[in-house]
Amino acid sequence: MSFFEKHKLLKVLSLNAFGVLVQFVLGIFSVRIISEFLGPNGMALTGNFKSFTTLFKSISVLGLKEGLIKLFLENSDSKEERNSIVSSFLVFFLGLSFVLTILIFLFAESLSSYLFQTTVFSVYLSYFAVLLPFFVLQTLLITIFNANQEFKKIVGIQIITNIFLFVSSFYFIYQQKLEGAFFAIAIADFISFFVAVFFVRKQFSFSFKFQSHYLKIISKFIGMALVSAILIPVTTILIRNYIIDNSSLYNAGIWEAITRISGFYMMFFSAGLSLYYLPKLSALKTDDEFKTELKYYFRILIPVFICVLFLVFLLKNIIISIALTSEFQPVSELLIWQLIGDLFRVMTLAFGFQILVKAMVSKYIFIEIIYNGLFLVFSFFLFDSLQVKGVMEAYVIANAITFFVVLFMFRKLFFKNNKND
Repeated sequence: MSFFEKHKLLKVLSLNAFGVLVQFVLGIFSVRIISEFLGPNGMALTGNFKSFTTLFKSISVLGLKEGLIKLFLENSDSKEERNSIVSSFLVFFLGLSFVLTILIFLFAESLSSYLFQTTVFSVYLSYFAVLLPFFVLQTLLITIFNANQEFKKIVGIQIITNIFLFVSSFYFIYQQKLEGAFFAIAIADFISFFVAVFFVRKQFSFSFKFQSHYLKIISKFIGMALVSAILIPVTTILIRNYIIDNSSLYNAGIWEAITRISGFYMMFFSAGLSLYYLPKLSALKTDDEFKTELKYYFRILIPVFICVLFLVFLLKNIIISIALTSEFQPVSELLIWQLIGDLFRVMTLAFGFQILVKAMVSKYIFIEIIYNGLFLVFSFFLFDSLQVKGVMEAYVIANAITFFVVLFMFRKLFFKNNKND
């Protein structure tokens, strides 16, 4: 047995590594372009727009990924049944996205006023609304590949998509500055959809037949996804707006820059884990199987992640000098807090994926409320005395407490296995 056959998680991560490397490099240059042309103020405003799009994109695909993977695994021998599942999902989630499109259209000016303190950018919210259904289609296609464990195609889609998105973002920002950045964000998923379609071609059969019993099966996933879809981006927007209202756009831009640097390495692990753990944990039947997977996670993945964090810390000044302008100098002093918080976050994910795929609804909702509530409250409390550093410390506190809460939730698993060992 080869090394990668023995360590499938590392195999998935290695397959994903080249795609993430491309995304990492392009991400660095994208942040540099934003910092160069738009500065900290533009970084903060584009951050709010990204949070807004994340909110509605998450709502538009509530439970799609987890539910589709679960149903595909349960019907692995029936191509006809799988096509029926895909068709039902297609009808439901496209319908949901059209409803969201109408809502955004109706309240575009009010939303723009809250997010950007002006109605000028409402047109870009409308662009995003029109193209939202294409995000649903793209997510559906990618999830089908994920359920079939066609990781190479997913990586191929990611690489080509990121190249197109980088080129289009650079062009529009260079031509129209902040308005160009907003337009690039609004059309990003439209571009992603057509890249995904190129890889699909005639592989799947689609129709518009809807069978409601599939959605009843995944109703728990939809409920859990709704909680995350609302809490996470809303928390981010509230914190960013609090910084703007009580300090400046500049400080909000500093915080946004830190989170984007974090995204460079977090996307490698989060994307790889999603590809590997969603289908893997969905197939596990017993607590012993989960504990075996858990041991592997902490024995192999966590040390790798710690090494990455240490490397980022050592090279932080080089990374910052490449990705950001001199206006973002405070990022260097504050990055350590993000690194510590991300470590707790990745450790929590070991249990979080199990809670998600096994549809432990009450635990999932409780954890989301605990994390986002703590992050929000501590950010408001600590910002008054420590400014952006207070928000960074709040991130660490929220993730650390959440990790220990999750450990407490799974305490019986450890005690049970220790007694059996």
